[in-house]
Amino acid sequence: MNVAMSIRLAKQLAEQVSCSRREAEQYIEGGWVKVDGVVVEEPGLRINARQQIELLPEATLEQQDPVTILFHKPAGLNLFAETPMAELAERLIAPDKRAAGDRAELRFLKRHLSNLNLIEPLEALASGLLIFSQDWRVTRKLVDDAAKIEHEFIVEVAGDIIPDGLKLLNHGLSFNRKPLPPIKVSWQNEKRLRFALKAPPRGLLAHMCEQVGLQVMSIKRIRIGRLPMASLAVGEWRYLLGYERF
Repeated sequence: MNVAMSIRLAKQLAEQVSCSRREAEQYIEGGWVKVDGVVVEEPGLRINARQQIELLPEATLEQQDPVTILFHKPAGLNLFAETPMAELAERLIAPDKRAAGDRAELRFLKRHLSNLNLIEPLEALASGLLIFSQDWRVTRKLVDDAAKIEHEFIVEVAGDIIPDGLKLLNHGLSFNRKPLPPIKVSWQNEKRLRFALKAPPRGLLAHMCEQVGLQVMSIKRIRIGRLPMASLAVGEWRYLLGYERF
């Protein structure tokens, strides 16, 4: 495209619908504008006179609420590598990976990937529930009240547990030379343990299992607070619904 013969989308929209340039940018960033039938979210996109611009009938300038996203992390994904959050979010929270059963009445927008916080990340070995949020209230709840919020894990193990090992897992072990508080641990089946604990540091579950003669084969977080991962498949994501609480 000849840049000299093109115009910024926001400028053209402002002229076409008689609104301010800033309002035009808000419409575009809100996903309310189509160019040649395709939604475009970049106000700075340069277009030519032959292209068709459409402002959707339901377009609004009302401030959209920040989003929180639930993601099922696959095992092996290292969240502690030096990857910018924007790049990580764009790679993981792709439109085609949105869960088919997501009941949130939200259109996916690129702006939903901006200013996300990853809260309570999982170690590389682990899979399961992750929380990404733009909402400072969610971030404050999960960070400031971390010591009060229970996490539930399913840990697959191998080996033979020592006598009274389950009792020790519930209370009696230490980590980093400090006694651990009581933790709820039970057998889900002969190879899987269920752990329910608050503010778990990295490496704790593997360390606890090793202390009682067990080797960890896999770790999956299935709940944070009152919020279960439920049927979210590996690599899929969905929006937090308005009534859901941690």
